[in-house]
Amino acid sequence: MPGSGKSTVGRQLARRLHLPFIDLDQRIEAHLGHSIREYFEREGEAAFRDLEERMLEQVLSEPFAVLSTGGGTVIRPSNRERLHAHSTVFYLRTMPHEVFRRLRNDLHRPLLQVEDPMARLRELFQARDPLYKEAAHHVVDLPRPRVGMVIQIILSKLPDHIAERAQWPQAASADDATEPSLHEPRPSN
Repeated sequence: MPGSGKSTVGRQLARRLHLPFIDLDQRIEAHLGHSIREYFEREGEAAFRDLEERMLEQVLSEPFAVLSTGGGTVIRPSNRERLHAHSTVFYLRTMPHEVFRRLRNDLHRPLLQVEDPMARLRELFQARDPLYKEAAHHVVDLPRPRVGMVIQIILSKLPDHIAERAQWPQAASADDATEPSLHEPRPSN
């Protein structure tokens, strides 16, 4: 689901594991040279899902990384199968009311630019929740979790040879000074 904390958790998890972080949507936009929204409007959903599938296949063929997919990546059965077979998938399960609370002031989310955004989020959740569960190896389902708590849960469920990377010495960064919460808005740039 959008607003579930995939990018926030993914970036910090990647830092803890000394692995690259890949945001599939950002990778697609870099490939296109413009926004997914523009491509979607111009070429349609089917063309976008074809491109997304090809890019996912490419990303999964790369060495270890922490990957954040777009909310709709799981729509295609082949993507769910590929994700489940070639990675350890964590579904950050977030209820529609919590997603709405997190994103209600985000004017850059076309998903919420509808007459009844809560109804749209409920509809998406109902359609996608079973698909996310099918792709996932683990479901992290906590009300209003802190990022650090989610990362600890994920680390406890990763295979040892990956989780032990979190024990490697860590270089301090400005980002480590405060731990963001998944339910607090990010500062705008």
